[in-house]
Amino acid sequence: MDQFAALTAFAQAAETGSFVAAGRQLGLTASAVGKAVVRLEEQLQARLFHRNTRKMALTEEGRMFLERCRRILAEMEAARAELGQTHPTPRGRLRVSLPLVAMFLAPILADFMAAYPEVQLDLDFSDRLVDVVDEGFDAVLRTGYPTDSRLMSRNAGRFRLLLVAAPTYLAEYGSPASPQDLATHRCLRQRSPSTGKLRPWPLAGGATIVPETMSANVVDPLIHLAIAGHGIACLPPFAVRQEILDGRLLSLLEQHVREMDQFSVLWPASRQVTARLRAFIDFMTSHLAPE
Repeated sequence: MDQFAALTAFAQAAETGSFVAAGRQLGLTASAVGKAVVRLEEQLQARLFHRNTRKMALTEEGRMFLERCRRILAEMEAARAELGQTHPTPRGRLRVSLPLVAMFLAPILADFMAAYPEVQLDLDFSDRLVDVVDEGFDAVLRTGYPTDSRLMSRNAGRFRLLLVAAPTYLAEYGSPASPQDLATHRCLRQRSPSTGKLRPWPLAGGATIVPETMSANVVDPLIHLAIAGHGIACLPPFAVRQEILDGRLLSLLEQHVREMDQFSVLWPASRQVTARLRAFIDFMTSHLAPE
Protein backbone atom coordinates (compact mmCIF):
# COMPACT_ATOMS: atom_id res chain seq x y z
CA MET A 1 0.00 0.00 0.00
CA ASP A 2 2.99 2.32 0.54
CA GLN A 3 3.86 1.80 -3.12
CA PHE A 4 0.29 2.54 -4.17
CA ALA A 5 0.29 5.70 -2.03
CA ALA A 6 3.53 6.83 -3.70
CA LEU A 7 2.01 6.32 -7.16
CA THR A 8 -1.06 8.31 -6.10
CA ALA A 9 1.12 11.13 -4.71
CA PHE A 10 3.20 11.26 -7.90
CA ALA A 11 0.13 11.28 -10.18
CA GLN A 12 -1.56 14.01 -8.15
CA ALA A 13 1.61 16.14 -8.12
CA ALA A 14 1.90 15.72 -11.89
CA GLU A 15 -1.75 16.73 -12.39
CA THR A 16 -1.58 19.80 -10.15
CA GLY A 17 2.03 20.81 -10.85
CA SER A 18 2.66 21.34 -7.13
CA PHE A 19 3.45 19.28 -4.05
CA VAL A 20 1.40 21.76 -2.02
CA ALA A 21 -1.71 21.40 -4.20
CA ALA A 22 -1.29 17.62 -4.38
CA GLY A 23 -1.00 17.40 -0.60
CA ARG A 24 -4.09 19.56 -0.18
CA GLN A 25 -6.15 17.20 -2.35
CA LEU A 26 -4.75 14.07 -0.71
CA GLY A 27 -4.94 15.34 2.86
CA LEU A 28 -1.14 15.26 3.24
CA THR A 29 1.59 17.82 3.80
CA ALA A 30 3.62 19.04 0.84
CA SER A 31 6.66 17.51 2.53
CA ALA A 32 5.01 14.08 2.67
CA VAL A 33 4.16 14.23 -1.03
CA GLY A 34 7.69 15.36 -1.89
CA LYS A 35 9.26 12.54 0.15
CA ALA A 36 6.99 9.98 -1.52
CA VAL A 37 8.07 11.19 -4.95
CA VAL A 38 11.75 11.14 -3.95
CA ARG A 39 11.42 7.54 -2.70
CA LEU A 40 9.74 6.62 -5.97
CA GLU A 41 12.57 8.21 -7.97
CA GLU A 42 15.12 6.28 -5.93
CA GLN A 43 13.30 2.99 -6.54
CA LEU A 44 12.97 3.68 -10.26
CA GLN A 45 16.47 5.16 -10.52
CA ALA A 46 15.02 7.91 -12.68
CA ARG A 47 14.23 11.58 -12.20
CA LEU A 48 10.50 12.21 -12.60
CA PHE A 49 10.37 16.00 -12.15
CA HIS A 50 12.52 18.99 -13.02
CA ARG A 51 12.26 21.06 -9.83
CA ASN A 52 13.40 24.50 -8.75
CA THR A 53 12.19 27.11 -6.26
CA ARG A 54 9.59 28.50 -8.68
CA LYS A 55 8.08 25.58 -10.56
CA MET A 56 8.23 21.91 -11.36
CA ALA A 57 7.71 20.03 -14.61
CA LEU A 58 7.73 16.39 -15.64
CA THR A 59 10.84 14.96 -17.21
CA GLU A 60 10.49 12.78 -20.29
CA GLU A 61 10.75 9.73 -18.00
CA GLY A 62 8.13 11.31 -15.75
CA ARG A 63 5.69 11.76 -18.63
CA MET A 64 6.12 8.13 -19.66
CA PHE A 65 5.69 6.91 -16.09
CA LEU A 66 2.60 9.09 -15.55
CA GLU A 67 0.73 7.29 -18.33
CA ARG A 68 1.52 3.96 -16.67
CA CYS A 69 0.43 5.32 -13.29
CA ARG A 70 -2.91 6.47 -14.65
CA ARG A 71 -3.61 2.99 -15.99
CA ILE A 72 -2.51 1.34 -12.73
CA LEU A 73 -4.69 3.66 -10.64
CA ALA A 74 -7.63 3.15 -12.98
CA GLU A 75 -7.25 -0.62 -12.70
CA MET A 76 -7.11 -0.37 -8.92
CA GLU A 77 -10.32 1.67 -8.94
CA ALA A 78 -11.93 -0.90 -11.24
CA ALA A 79 -10.86 -3.72 -8.90
CA ARG A 80 -12.34 -1.88 -5.94
CA ALA A 81 -15.55 -1.36 -7.90
CA GLU A 82 -15.81 -5.07 -8.76
CA LEU A 83 -15.36 -6.03 -5.13
CA GLY A 84 -17.95 -3.48 -4.08
CA GLN A 85 -20.62 -4.39 -6.64
CA THR A 86 -22.80 -5.88 -3.93
CA HIS A 87 -23.11 -2.45 -2.31
CA PRO A 88 -26.03 -0.57 -3.94
CA THR A 89 -24.80 2.97 -3.18
CA PRO A 90 -22.57 4.65 -5.83
CA ARG A 91 -19.36 5.71 -4.12
CA GLY A 92 -15.70 6.46 -4.78
CA ARG A 93 -13.70 8.74 -7.06
CA LEU A 94 -15.02 9.60 -10.53
CA ARG A 95 -12.60 11.33 -12.90
CA VAL A 96 -14.44 13.27 -15.61
CA SER A 97 -13.21 15.55 -18.40
CA LEU A 98 -15.55 18.36 -19.47
CA PRO A 99 -15.35 21.16 -22.05
CA LEU A 100 -14.74 24.68 -20.72
CA VAL A 101 -18.26 25.72 -21.69
CA ALA A 102 -19.58 23.09 -19.26
CA MET A 103 -18.61 25.39 -16.39
CA PHE A 104 -22.08 26.87 -16.93
CA LEU A 105 -23.50 23.47 -15.99
CA ALA A 106 -22.24 23.81 -12.42
CA PRO A 107 -25.81 23.74 -10.99
CA ILE A 108 -26.37 20.31 -12.57
CA LEU A 109 -23.07 19.04 -11.17
CA ALA A 110 -24.05 20.41 -7.76
CA ASP A 111 -27.35 18.51 -7.99
CA PHE A 112 -25.43 15.32 -8.82
CA MET A 113 -23.23 15.80 -5.75
CA ALA A 114 -26.32 16.29 -3.60
CA ALA A 115 -27.93 13.15 -5.03
CA TYR A 116 -24.74 11.05 -4.66
CA PRO A 117 -22.77 12.44 -1.71
CA GLU A 118 -20.46 9.41 -1.57
CA VAL A 119 -19.17 9.96 -5.11
CA GLN A 120 -16.03 12.14 -5.21
CA LEU A 121 -15.98 14.11 -8.47
CA ASP A 122 -12.54 14.87 -9.97
CA LEU A 123 -13.35 17.33 -12.77
CA ASP A 124 -10.94 18.42 -15.50
CA PHE A 125 -12.23 21.37 -17.56
CA SER A 126 -10.43 21.59 -20.89
CA ASP A 127 -11.19 21.91 -24.59
CA ARG A 128 -8.19 19.81 -25.58
CA LEU A 129 -8.96 16.40 -27.04
CA VAL A 130 -8.14 14.11 -24.12
CA ASP A 131 -7.38 10.42 -24.59
CA VAL A 132 -10.03 8.94 -22.33
CA VAL A 133 -8.45 5.49 -22.16
CA ASP A 134 -4.74 6.33 -21.84
CA GLU A 135 -5.24 9.29 -19.49
CA GLY A 136 -7.35 7.31 -17.06
CA PHE A 137 -10.64 9.23 -17.26
CA ASP A 138 -13.79 7.40 -16.23
CA ALA A 139 -15.88 9.51 -18.60
CA VAL A 140 -15.88 12.66 -20.69
CA LEU A 141 -18.65 15.11 -21.49
CA ARG A 142 -18.18 16.62 -24.95
CA THR A 143 -20.05 18.67 -27.49
CA GLY A 144 -20.38 17.26 -30.98
CA TYR A 145 -20.70 13.72 -32.24
CA PRO A 146 -18.42 10.89 -31.03
CA THR A 147 -16.06 9.18 -33.49
CA ASP A 148 -13.72 7.11 -31.28
CA SER A 149 -14.60 3.42 -31.68
CA ARG A 150 -12.97 2.60 -28.31
CA LEU A 151 -15.67 4.57 -26.49
CA MET A 152 -19.28 3.95 -25.61
CA SER A 153 -21.53 7.01 -25.75
CA ARG A 154 -24.93 8.38 -24.82
CA ASN A 155 -26.57 11.50 -26.20
CA ALA A 156 -26.98 13.84 -23.21
CA GLY A 157 -29.08 16.51 -24.89
CA ARG A 158 -29.18 18.58 -28.06
CA PHE A 159 -29.07 22.35 -28.27
CA ARG A 160 -29.08 25.15 -30.85
CA LEU A 161 -26.62 28.02 -30.62
CA LEU A 162 -28.07 31.52 -30.19
CA LEU A 163 -27.06 34.87 -31.67
CA VAL A 164 -27.46 37.43 -28.90
CA ALA A 165 -26.94 41.15 -28.34
CA ALA A 166 -27.79 43.71 -25.69
CA PRO A 167 -30.72 46.13 -26.12
CA THR A 168 -28.23 49.02 -25.92
CA TYR A 169 -26.25 47.64 -28.87
CA LEU A 170 -29.38 47.12 -30.97
CA ALA A 171 -30.59 50.65 -30.15
CA GLU A 172 -27.31 52.06 -31.51
CA TYR A 173 -26.61 49.75 -34.46
CA GLY A 174 -30.03 48.33 -35.32
CA SER A 175 -31.16 44.70 -35.40
CA PRO A 176 -30.02 42.50 -38.33
CA ALA A 177 -32.95 41.26 -40.43
CA SER A 178 -30.98 38.56 -42.25
CA PRO A 179 -27.58 36.82 -41.92
CA GLN A 180 -26.21 39.05 -44.69
CA ASP A 181 -26.80 42.11 -42.49
CA LEU A 182 -24.13 40.83 -40.07
CA ALA A 183 -21.46 42.11 -42.47
CA THR A 184 -22.09 45.64 -41.15
CA HIS A 185 -22.26 44.69 -37.46
CA ARG A 186 -19.76 44.30 -34.66
CA CYS A 187 -19.33 40.57 -34.08
CA LEU A 188 -17.74 38.91 -31.07
CA ARG A 189 -16.18 35.66 -32.27
CA GLN A 190 -14.93 32.54 -30.53
CA ARG A 191 -11.70 30.77 -31.47
CA SER A 192 -11.14 27.06 -31.04
CA PRO A 193 -8.71 26.54 -28.12
CA SER A 194 -7.19 23.55 -29.94
CA THR A 195 -6.79 24.97 -33.48
CA GLY A 196 -6.90 28.74 -32.95
CA LYS A 197 -9.35 29.06 -35.84
CA LEU A 198 -12.55 31.09 -35.66
CA ARG A 199 -15.57 28.91 -35.04
CA PRO A 200 -18.18 29.39 -37.80
CA TRP A 201 -21.63 30.70 -37.01
CA PRO A 202 -24.24 28.08 -38.03
CA LEU A 203 -26.33 30.28 -40.31
CA ALA A 204 -28.58 29.23 -43.17
CA GLY A 205 -28.45 30.76 -46.63
CA GLY A 206 -24.97 29.96 -47.86
CA ALA A 207 -21.80 31.95 -47.28
CA THR A 208 -22.25 34.75 -44.78
CA ILE A 209 -19.66 37.39 -43.92
CA VAL A 210 -19.25 37.56 -40.14
CA PRO A 211 -16.70 40.24 -39.17
CA GLU A 212 -14.26 39.70 -36.31
CA THR A 213 -14.55 42.73 -34.06
CA MET A 214 -12.84 40.76 -31.31
CA SER A 215 -12.26 37.09 -30.49
CA ALA A 216 -11.57 34.89 -27.49
CA ASN A 217 -11.03 31.18 -26.96
CA VAL A 218 -13.57 31.00 -24.10
CA VAL A 219 -17.16 32.25 -23.90
CA ASP A 220 -16.99 34.24 -20.64
CA PRO A 221 -15.57 37.47 -22.13
CA LEU A 222 -17.95 37.20 -25.09
CA ILE A 223 -20.92 37.13 -22.71
CA HIS A 224 -19.68 40.13 -20.70
CA LEU A 225 -18.86 42.19 -23.81
CA ALA A 226 -22.22 41.37 -25.38
CA ILE A 227 -24.04 42.47 -22.20
CA ALA A 228 -21.98 45.68 -22.21
CA GLY A 229 -23.24 46.47 -25.73
CA HIS A 230 -20.03 45.84 -27.68
CA GLY A 231 -21.47 43.51 -30.30
CA ILE A 232 -23.31 40.33 -31.32
CA ALA A 233 -22.12 36.95 -30.03
CA CYS A 234 -22.95 33.35 -30.94
CA LEU A 235 -23.30 31.33 -27.74
CA PRO A 236 -24.81 28.12 -26.34
CA PRO A 237 -28.25 28.68 -24.77
CA PHE A 238 -27.30 27.39 -21.31
CA ALA A 239 -24.51 29.98 -21.11
CA VAL A 240 -26.90 32.93 -21.50
CA ARG A 241 -30.21 31.56 -20.24
CA GLN A 242 -30.41 33.90 -17.25
CA GLU A 243 -29.23 36.93 -19.22
CA ILE A 244 -32.03 36.38 -21.76
CA LEU A 245 -34.61 35.90 -19.00
CA ASP A 246 -33.42 39.16 -17.38
CA GLY A 247 -33.63 41.02 -20.69
CA ARG A 248 -29.92 41.88 -20.66
CA LEU A 249 -29.50 39.97 -23.93
CA LEU A 250 -31.94 39.44 -26.80
CA SER A 251 -31.93 36.50 -29.22
CA LEU A 252 -31.53 37.37 -32.92
CA LEU A 253 -32.14 35.65 -36.27
CA GLU A 254 -33.45 32.49 -34.60
CA GLN A 255 -35.11 31.28 -37.80
CA HIS A 256 -31.75 31.46 -39.61
CA VAL A 257 -29.72 29.35 -37.16
CA ARG A 258 -29.81 25.96 -38.87
CA GLU A 259 -27.58 23.51 -37.01
CA MET A 260 -28.12 21.56 -33.82
CA ASP A 261 -25.26 20.48 -31.56
CA GLN A 262 -25.32 17.96 -28.76
CA PHE A 263 -23.69 16.90 -25.53
CA SER A 264 -22.40 13.33 -25.37
CA VAL A 265 -21.23 11.32 -22.38
CA LEU A 266 -18.44 8.93 -23.40
CA TRP A 267 -16.63 6.21 -21.46
CA PRO A 268 -14.14 3.42 -22.33
CA ALA A 269 -15.83 0.38 -23.85
CA SER A 270 -13.13 -1.86 -22.38
CA ARG A 271 -13.95 -1.04 -18.75
CA GLN A 272 -16.70 -2.25 -16.52
CA VAL A 273 -19.37 0.37 -15.84
CA THR A 274 -19.22 0.98 -12.09
CA ALA A 275 -22.19 2.04 -10.01
CA ARG A 276 -20.84 5.60 -9.74
CA LEU A 277 -20.22 5.85 -13.50
CA ARG A 278 -23.68 4.49 -14.25
CA ALA A 279 -25.17 7.05 -11.86
CA PHE A 280 -23.26 9.88 -13.59
CA ILE A 281 -24.29 8.76 -17.09
CA ASP A 282 -27.94 8.40 -16.15
CA PHE A 283 -28.02 11.67 -14.22
CA MET A 284 -26.41 13.77 -16.99
CA THR A 285 -28.53 12.29 -19.77
CA SER A 286 -31.71 12.95 -17.80
CA HIS A 287 -30.81 16.48 -16.67
CA LEU A 288 -29.30 17.75 -19.92
CA ALA A 289 -32.67 17.19 -21.55
CA PRO A 290 -32.90 17.35 -25.36
CA GLU A 291 -34.11 20.67 -26.74
